[in-house]
Amino acid sequence: MPLLILLIILAIPLGELWLLIAVGGVIGATWTVLACIATAALGLALVRRQGVGLLMAARQRYASGQPPVMEALEGAALVVAGLFLMFPGFASDALGFMLLVPPLRAGLVRLLLGRLVVRQSRPRQDRPRQSRPRQAEIIEGDWRVEEDRPPPDDRPGKP
Repeated sequence: MPLLILLIILAIPLGELWLLIAVGGVIGATWTVLACIATAALGLALVRRQGVGLLMAARQRYASGQPPVMEALEGAALVVAGLFLMFPGFASDALGFMLLVPPLRAGLVRLLLGRLVVRQSRPRQDRPRQSRPRQAEIIEGDWRVEEDRPPPDDRPGKP
């Protein structure tokens, strides 16, 4: 597994570099750099705009008393889209722009939620279970209010 992760970490930048060189060979280096900058700027502007809209939807959902779970997860997907758009390269930009399409983003979030496994822990058997919840201990007693008086002078030689 660590070898696979290492190969993926090496393959992604090499693939991006290969694609940049291939596109640069067709349209020229200057246009390739300008295209990378333009896609990053456009993508980040779209991320900001959609992020504000998503924040407003989350506030409305929270105000109605429902947890904004989908909005929070879609916000995380927008962060990932922003990261993809910041990386130089056309393949990462394509992934970032795909995450900016709301139906695709929502579908990805639902897919990931469907794969999420929730495990419930069972109580340990070696501890006895309490039959009823523990209640606070009540201590009854009498009380009275005393005035603040200076303490008696207990020094020797004083009356």
